[in-house]
Formats: sequence, structure tokens, C-alpha cells
Amino acid sequence: METMTTTTARTTHTGTPATERNVVSPAARYVFGAVRLALGFYFLWAFLDKLFGLGKSTPSERAWLNGGSPTTGYLSNSSGPFADFFASLAGSAWADWLFMLGLLGIGAALMLGIGMRVAAVSGTLLYVMMWASALPMTTNPFLDDHLLNAMVLVGLALIGAGRWIGLGGMWEKLPIVQRMPWLK
Repeated sequence: METMTTTTARTTHTGTPATERNVVSPAARYVFGAVRLALGFYFLWAFLDKLFGLGKSTPSERAWLNGGSPTTGYLSNSSGPFADFFASLAGSAWADWLFMLGLLGIGAALMLGIGMRVAAVSGTLLYVMMWASALPMTTNPFLDDHLLNAMVLVGLALIGAGRWIGLGGMWEKLPIVQRMPWLK
């Protein structure tokens, strides 16, 4: 059974060259594909809940479509050394638009398995900002789910998880993606 290893100029157990590719077991491919889909759903659900006010985190009267601000609730309650900065962003139209477009774009990219590098960078930036707005941590002096999810996003992009249970393989063959590998 193959295991997940990064290889450079080595050979696999079958004796075939393994240069410039990752060797990931079939089971791991499904797990990483499922993790990618789960994170994608996480972002898309946040987008839909804030857009329509589905009643989970956002009541319908505070939905973006009903005139609510998707950034006000979270950023107004910021704490720690950056609280004033984040509170100043709360409710700004440009911050609302960037946040919502980020949730939609990151979620869609993860669900489809395309643009994983852009999604990982954008998602990591969003997660780190959310982490910084909640300092100091209440249950751990440093680490929380925002930083863990940011690391998972980066890892998924690094191993090319968009290819598994997604359209990443086809996406990577497009001429524009071939010319601009940062779009992978």
C-alpha cells in the first residue's frame, strides 16, 4: 500500500520514477477530497446563511438581502489588541462585499476543486484575520480552529486535493492555468 510521501527523483515500490509528483494512497485521496468538500461547504453555508438569514448564525431579519451587514455582528464583538481596528471595519459596505465574495469564492473553489491555491491563500487570510479579531483565546493561549483550518487549507492546496472528488485535474489542463500555475 502506498503512503503519502513527497518524492523527488526517487522510485516508487513498483520501480517507476516518482519525480515531480506526490504519491498518495487511494484512501487518502478520498479523505482529503472529503475534507476539501467539507471546508467548501463550511464557507458556502456561511455565505448562504448571511445572505438569506437562514436562522443558524444569522436570523432572517439580519440577512444581507434584508439590509443587514454580514460583518457587523462578528467584528463589533472583536477583542484583544486589534479590537479597534476590526470594529472600525464592521458594517462597511466594502468590507461586507469583500467578506461575502470571499466566502462565496472560497467555498465554490473548494467544492469544485479548482483554484485551490487562490482559495487556500484567500481562506488562510480570512481565517487569520478572524483569529486575530478574537484574541486572546479563551481555551488555548494561541491555537484555535481558525488557525487549524488555515493550515488544512494550505495543506490541501499543496497536495493538489482538488484533483480528488473534484474538477482539479481538468482545471489544471486548461491553457490559462498551464500559463499561470498560481491558478491551480
